[in-house]
Amino acid sequence: MTLIGEQLPPPPPQGPGVFPPFPAPPVEGRGRRLGMGLGIGVTVLVLACGGGVAAAAGLITVMGSALSEQAEVVVGDYFDALQDREWAQAYDMLCDKAKDEETESQFISRVSADEPIATYDVGDVELVQLSTPVSVTYTNGDTAELRAYLGQNRETGGFEVCSVEE
Repeated sequence: MTLIGEQLPPPPPQGPGVFPPFPAPPVEGRGRRLGMGLGIGVTVLVLACGGGVAAAAGLITVMGSALSEQAEVVVGDYFDALQDREWAQAYDMLCDKAKDEETESQFISRVSADEPIATYDVGDVELVQLSTPVSVTYTNGDTAELRAYLGQNRETGGFEVCSVEE
């Protein structure tokens, strides 16, 4: 019994040979399209990741070079002051730790007793230790291989000489 306004469900499809009410999706070329899509996606991913790695490597190289250059300039300025016998200027280039361990007058009496520097050569900075080798030739002809240890000023971020050792 059916009520007025109630619709009956559609009848079941007929037997074999009946066409479905919608066309079947195409199957030819599906694997090729999927393969091309995945290949393009992987290529884009490799290029993006490779570009990121190359950019990171370039950034590290540039930063390392900039830090090395800054450190070499600081050590060079310090040894220029010692060579020119400008003790107060050399003391001002020391890091806070070195200034806490030695007063300016103690520093001046210690370095002024050393043989005057004729020439010096600053080597490549070792960023792990924050130090650099310095080859020094004194006015009497003696030579020495020194190592200047650096610290970083917390306020300015610049390097400062903390100690010079043989």
